[in-house]
Amino acid sequence: MTDQSLKNRGFWFSEWAFPVFVATLCSGIFAGTHMYFVYHVGAFNDIAIVAMLEAGIKGGSYGAAAAFGASFLFARVLEGPLVGILDIGGALQTGIGIGVPAMLLGAGITAPLENFTLSLLVGALLGLLIGVVIIMIRRYTVAGSTSTFGADVMMGAGNAAGRYLGPLIVITAIMASIPVGIGATVGAAFFYAYKKPIAGGAIIGAMIMGAIFPILLK
Repeated sequence: MTDQSLKNRGFWFSEWAFPVFVATLCSGIFAGTHMYFVYHVGAFNDIAIVAMLEAGIKGGSYGAAAAFGASFLFARVLEGPLVGILDIGGALQTGIGIGVPAMLLGAGITAPLENFTLSLLVGALLGLLIGVVIIMIRRYTVAGSTSTFGADVMMGAGNAAGRYLGPLIVITAIMASIPVGIGATVGAAFFYAYKKPIAGGAIIGAMIMGAIFPILLK
């Protein structure tokens, strides 16, 4: 089917329908994170990824969740227009659902996650922005050239960046206390065996052992 025939089929086959679809998805995903932040249920993501945000909510440090989510979002937004596929799990669920909320909370901005209506609006605006950026990148790169613009290198960049967080979390847990460090190590090893992000396993393991052997604050 030619590009001209697609254009003749109306809005649903037009390229500008894409930002609307992304805005709708992001609105629901961000609102799901609001539900989790307020009611501790409703986040649209893997348990291991949500555990990073939960660790920040309980401990006040959102660095791991923000870095992990932002790396996925950045990589997938660049990857999307080059390969023609937007990874909903990496770009939207992880990036918009975990990374952006973690960055907002780390900056002390809580209103978008405390108010349901505002969460829908913020998510929709973020999704609309992502959709427009992807369309513009595609229009001025791939659409006008036969080059892949390094898409083969960009594929999986978010995964590669996220792998470095696991060992850092384990080291930090060991520095906190021996039981917490053991929990983080066992959790990371368990997730690694099942080919899951070891950062999530390290956080879950550290949280479990931290609950059994709490760290006394001086």
